[in-house]
Formats: sequence, structure tokens, C-alpha cells
Amino acid sequence: QVQMVGSGGGLVQAGDSLKLSCAASGLTFSSYGMGWFRQTPEKEREFVAAIGESNSTTYYADFVKGRFTISRDNAKNTVYLQMDSVKPEDAAVYYCAVSRFYPPLRTTNGYAYWGQGAQVTVSS
Repeated sequence: QVQMVGSGGGLVQAGDSLKLSCAASGLTFSSYGMGWFRQTPEKEREFVAAIGESNSTTYYADFVKGRFTISRDNAKNTVYLQMDSVKPEDAAVYYCAVSRFYPPLRTTNGYAYWGQGAQVTVSS
């Protein structure tokens, strides 16, 4: 059974940094691309970043490009999202997910096996 367990969410001040982690089990982690999405009560779940099976190919939404960094450690079956220069509009629940396709898509239907979500709150 595939499980995705996210961690690292919390309260952060605008301008500061936060790092999210998502540990996977029950699958051959290194064979799958991974993605991060976020959702607020006002908006549908939106694409944030994705990474191919290795660390060589990454994809970002325009609104996080240059501020967020996605990476993975295949030895630890874990994908990360380093969030720098956080803005109030980055407040959301962040979800990790396993990509069904290569290259990873920017839509939710391209992903299976979602994590439980990590709440990120930003104080200004």
C-alpha cells in the first residue's frame, strides 16, 4: 500500500524560509516523478513544483520560480520543498503526490497517491 507522509508545515514570517518533506513508502520511489501542489479554501488545488525521477529535471509554477526549490533524496524515499522568501499569499495546505506521467504534469489528474497535506501559515 502506497503511503505519502508530509511534514514540516507551520507558521512562518513573511520573508523567512520553511522546508516541507514528504516521505513515501510502498512504491519504488526512484521510478516516479513527484509533485507539490497547494490549496486554500478560496482556490482549487494548484500546481507548485515537480521533479523527475532524478534531481535533473524540475518544473515550477511562475509564482514560486526563484523562491521555492524542489528536490528529492531517493535513498530516503523523500521529496522536499524548500520555500524561501515566503509571502503571505503562499499560505495554504501543501500536498505532495506521485506523478503518473513523465514529464510530470501541472494538473492534479496527472498524479496519484497524495499526502495528507501540510498547513503553511504566513504572518506578515
